[in-house]
Formats: sequence, structure tokens, C-alpha cells
Amino acid sequence: MKQTVILKNKLFLYLTEFFAGMSVMAVELGASRLLAPYFSSSQIVWTIIIGTIMIAMALGNIYGGRSADKSPNPDRLYTRILIAAIWIALIPVAGKYIVLGISALLIFTVSNNFLIIAAFAACMVIFVFPLFLLGTVTPSLVKYAVDSLDDNGKTVGTLGAFNTIGSIIGTFVPTFVTIPAVGTSITFLIFSGILLVLAIVYFVNVRAGKKKVIVSVVIFALCCGLGYSDSFAFWEKNLTYEGESVYNYLQVSEDDTSVRLSTNVLFGVQSVYMKQDRLTGMYYDYAMAAPLMLADKKPSDMDVLILGMGTGTYATQCRKYLGDMNVEGVEIDEKITQLSRKYFSLSEDVPVTTYDGRAYLNAMDKKYDVIMVDAYQDITIPFQMSSVEFFTLVKDHLNEDGVMVVNMNMRGSGDGNINQYLSDTIGQVFDAEYTVDVANTTNRELFASNNPSIMENLQANTKQITNADLRNMMETVYADSTPYGKGDYILTDDKAPVELLGMQVIDQLIEEEVAYYKGIYERDGIQGVLNSL
Repeated sequence: MKQTVILKNKLFLYLTEFFAGMSVMAVELGASRLLAPYFSSSQIVWTIIIGTIMIAMALGNIYGGRSADKSPNPDRLYTRILIAAIWIALIPVAGKYIVLGISALLIFTVSNNFLIIAAFAACMVIFVFPLFLLGTVTPSLVKYAVDSLDDNGKTVGTLGAFNTIGSIIGTFVPTFVTIPAVGTSITFLIFSGILLVLAIVYFVNVRAGKKKVIVSVVIFALCCGLGYSDSFAFWEKNLTYEGESVYNYLQVSEDDTSVRLSTNVLFGVQSVYMKQDRLTGMYYDYAMAAPLMLADKKPSDMDVLILGMGTGTYATQCRKYLGDMNVEGVEIDEKITQLSRKYFSLSEDVPVTTYDGRAYLNAMDKKYDVIMVDAYQDITIPFQMSSVEFFTLVKDHLNEDGVMVVNMNMRGSGDGNINQYLSDTIGQVFDAEYTVDVANTTNRELFASNNPSIMENLQANTKQITNADLRNMMETVYADSTPYGKGDYILTDDKAPVELLGMQVIDQLIEEEVAYYKGIYERDGIQGVLNSL
């Protein structure tokens, strides 16, 4: 009888649909933030997340409909919501350990498509079950809410509207409010708490499920105590800063010589600040050759634009070693710009615009002597900044004989690899093109211009350098640079499969990196690997 009373109150059913839809989208966005620091936020990872969740929801719809027809007891539905709430609350507690455990297992057993398989496996283990349970909500509520065939269309339509509105709110609130403000872990706990309250309201009204409610509240309280953590790299100690922005997971670490920014806990350093007057030992040193490829121009007269400013490593090093040139930056993540001023000593007179690099070029007409394209992060290459159309836009914003330098953060091998595609594409736009591999890294620098004498200019300007370290570095760039022969692998706005190409390179890099440990694993098992670390 109590069940009938509360279910006759259609507003409660509509609210159930609303909060279920909201929680599904919040968990989906939380999934992307949980996985991104380990597997990147590329379109491929998003596809895996969306596909996995849609499969879970579809299976939930089927099961929910059959269950409601077979046993139309709403206690079963709200028990499933209760279980889903607790599972979601456990994600901040155990999720990152599961991700790393799956990665550690697969890295020794999978030769190809490691990131795809690992991301898919992590999604299946962590997110399928709770979203399967939430997928049962809609068909069950239809069963309970429809009184007669006379108004079933109106009722189903209203349920659908509440679900859609909830989904919209569940999309915007995590992205713009909770994740930037309190982090991914608390976002999971917030939406878990909403589902928990919804189930508790039902069971209190029907005066049933007392034990399961108490157990759920206790588990949720423990999760709030244990799961409150914004640390993805939980094994790291004494980090200077760790947090999240709208776009990235951000980690700042430092030692006696440098400060470093990373947006990925498994690999990659995105920016570095050298505390003493030293070269970085990274691709920024090689990229400083670009201003020296201009003839008869003082640094103080140069205008430099950096697309993908990060924390300003390139700007800081250029000014430190080459002179007080005019440098501007474009960085889409405002939080990174804030960190650059606080931890990386980026000068206040270096303006940074919070914008997408390509959109920025479309919005302004100024021309530059050097444009640095440094927007390729980890394995995530924005397709809109890899096409013929983009590089044509860059050329249009260069002065006559100006130089573009592109940091390609992965070196592929084999015909049709990502570097070949990018280099061939750039070759469609610029007359002169040179590449140089950065020693002891996976980076490759590409210099492009319509001036065929850029290498002669570099050689001549290098002779005028008084700083021995910089002179040696520029001599290395000159000696190791090779002219690039243009090919036919072209990326366009219409067709730029950069994610798949990047994944191929990552597979190669991972295979090379773990080959040593694979040998130990095959010979001595996991204990041998642990002993070798």
C-alpha cells in the first residue's frame, strides 16, 4: 500500500528519472577525467567511454523492462539505484588503483593497441555495472507511471523530458562547476550522494529496506572519508601542486634545479623552468634555433607567437638566452597560465591569451617573425591544428622570411606514420622544411619557412653567440637537421586521423620501453619484475 501511495505521486517518479539522467552524464564526464591522466583525453578514449556506457545503458534498458514486467515491485528498482550509488562512491576510493592494476597487467601481455585495450578494460570494470543499473530506471518507471493507454504517450514523453533535462544539467555542472571547483573525486561523491538520497526517500516512505539503507549510508560515509583525494599520482610525494582545470589534470613538481608541469601521471613533461641559467635538456633548446634562422634582425625587434604556451618555457628560455624579444602566447587552459606566473616565473610583460590557437589566428591580423606550434600534448594532437588549412593560416601570419617551428612530441617509424603526415602536410604550405630529432627524447622539431636560406642564417648567427652552451646547442641543431622531402600524406580539416596515427606511435614507444621488463617477466615472472625495479 505504501508503495502504491508514493508511486501514485508522479512527481517523485519524474524526479527519479531526472536525477538518474543527471547522474549518468556526470559519471560519464567523471570517467573521462579519471582516465585522462593515464590514457589521455583523445577522441579515441572518449569513443571508448561513450561506447562502453551506451552498451551498459542498452543492456540495462533491456533488463529493466523485463524485470518490471516480471516482478513490478519498485523495491527492486530503488535497491538497484542504491547499489549504483554505492558503486559510484567507491570509484574515488578504488578507481585509480584499478586503472593502474589493469595497465600493469596488460602492458606485459598486449603488444598492439595497448592504450585502447587498457582504457576499454578499465571502463568495463569500473563503469559498466553502475550504469547498467541506472539503465534499468527508465523502463521500470514507465511501468509504474503509466496508468492507462489513454495517457501513456504523455507520461512517457514527460519521463523522457525529465531524463533529458537531467542529462543536460549533469553535463554542464561537472564540467563547469564541480570538477574545476572540488575535483573529480568529490564530483563522483556528490552525484553518488544524490542517488543515495533518492533511494533513501523511497525506502523511508514505504517503511522498508532499513538494513540496506543503514549499510549503504555507512559505506558512503567511509567512501567520503577515504575517497576524498585529487591525487592521481598517489605514489608521488611532496608535489608542489596537484589539481584539475576544465581541460586538464595538473601536476607541478620541483627539485633544486627545475620546476616541471605534467598533465599525465604515466608519462610526459609539458613545461619546465630552470632555476639556474641552464638549458632545459628538452626540445625547447632545439626550438631556440628558430629566431636565429632570420637574417639581420635583432632579438629586440622580433615578434614571437607561441601557440600552446604552457607555462612559458619557450618564452622564458628565448628571452634568457637570445635577448628581450617581444613574445606573446596563446594557451587554452587559463589554470596553466595562472600556474606559470606562480611557479614558473613567467614574466608579467609576456601577454598570454586564453584561447584556442587556431581560433586566435582567425581572430587577428598581426604578423610575426617566429611562430612556435607547441599544442601537441602527450598523444593528444588537435586535428584542427594539424591540417593544411591550419598551416596555411600560420604562414599567413608570418612576416616575409618568417619561421614556423613545430614540436612533434612523438617519433614514428614505418611508412605513413604521424610525423610523415605532419611533415608532408607542412610541405604543401612552406618551401623550405627541416627536421631534427631531439636527443634522448621522443620529440622531433620541424622548422619551416619560405626562405630557403634559413640554415645558412642559423650557421651565421650561431658564430656570433657568446654563450658556450647555447652555441654548442645551435651547432648540434645545424649539424643534425636534415631537409625534408615532401610526400603525399596530407592532413586536411576534412580528413585528419591524428588520434589513430598517434596511437600507433604510442604502441611502438611502449613496446620499446617495456621490452627489457617483458624479457624479465617471461623468464622470472612478476616477482622478477618487482625485484628489478
